[in-house]
Amino acid sequence: MSYKKELVLKSTYEELDKLEGFLNELQTELEFDDEFYARLMLTVSEAATNGVVHGNELDESKKVTLLAEYNNSTLVITTQDEGAGFDPDKVKDPLAEENILNTSGRGVFLMGEYADDIKYEDEGRKLIMKFTLS
Repeated sequence: MSYKKELVLKSTYEELDKLEGFLNELQTELEFDDEFYARLMLTVSEAATNGVVHGNELDESKKVTLLAEYNNSTLVITTQDEGAGFDPDKVKDPLAEENILNTSGRGVFLMGEYADDIKYEDEGRKLIMKFTLS
């Protein structure tokens, strides 16, 4: 079975509310459990929020595009923003003692922990997260 679904968001906080419906449809189509849904919700909401807030800087004229593709038990979620980009290697480790109280950097860390594979392209504007469904 293969599956493909796209969601385009304007860069506002209100648009992020559309993620739940998007992920609910994925769960219905791909029949994954609630535990995996929670893992996916965390990673996808972090990725979309980063694109809307940090990438596009809440500029409503810019979009964040999410693409979900499923094939051979692998779910790939790609997010693409229209911002200036960033270098993920320069994000400070949120677990380091000097960064524990910082509010930034946690999302990038969490996405790396919860996705099975994560890759940035297009100078950090494009994030590709892979998940294996058993």
